[in-house]
Amino acid sequence: MAEQRLQKVLAAAGIDSRRNCEELIVSGVVRVNRKVVDELPAFVDPDTDVITVHGKRIGAARKVYFLLNKPKGVICTNSDPQGRKKAIDLIRTPERIFCVGRLDVDTTGIILLSNDSELANKLTHPRYGLAKTYVVEVKGQITGEQIEKLKKGIWLAEGKTGRASAKILKRGHKESLIEVTIRQGLNRQVRRMLAKVGLPVKSLKRTRIGKLTSRGLGAGKFRTLTGGEITYLEKIAAGQPARK
Repeated sequence: MAEQRLQKVLAAAGIDSRRNCEELIVSGVVRVNRKVVDELPAFVDPDTDVITVHGKRIGAARKVYFLLNKPKGVICTNSDPQGRKKAIDLIRTPERIFCVGRLDVDTTGIILLSNDSELANKLTHPRYGLAKTYVVEVKGQITGEQIEKLKKGIWLAEGKTGRASAKILKRGHKESLIEVTIRQGLNRQVRRMLAKVGLPVKSLKRTRIGKLTSRGLGAGKFRTLTGGEITYLEKIAAGQPARK
């Protein structure tokens, strides 16, 4: 494992918040391989270094992985000055976790949460192409031309989006339902793509991440990933094809 900031490792082990762990370090009560470390920044390898606080060795943080069906109005950051409900508030676990990627406050559906930063960084990197599928209710009637534009890619401020999968689930005069699958993670990407082809979004729900689905998971509910699901994500992070 690559070296990490000492305060991050202490926080992940449940010692205290990251800021309070910084104060513990500068107070001189933290040792790494028997040597006092009282200056920041400090970096350690939690897999090989012996780290103690007040003379007691810390244990490596247990890796945990959850799938949450995020309701509308819940945010995907670990702090919010507005005091809104956070996704991490819906998960009952003693570990300090975070969202793997994001869903905006108005978007519902599944999102991964974990304390495995190495896996999270790889899963959110565009090169691994982890597919994410959304069911979208839009205003107006969808045309085949609009679907083809979505499939070929849409020009946004960051450049042209990659090819997407799109199909009509329900076509109406006032409202329509479509399914869109993308392999990128640009900010509010699906909403912006649909707006570009003249389809304002009424509601947006993520129903699938790779082969993980929202099936059986009610709004606001979560579950622990199975061993097989974790292995599947680790294979993707190791560079094996995510398309199958």
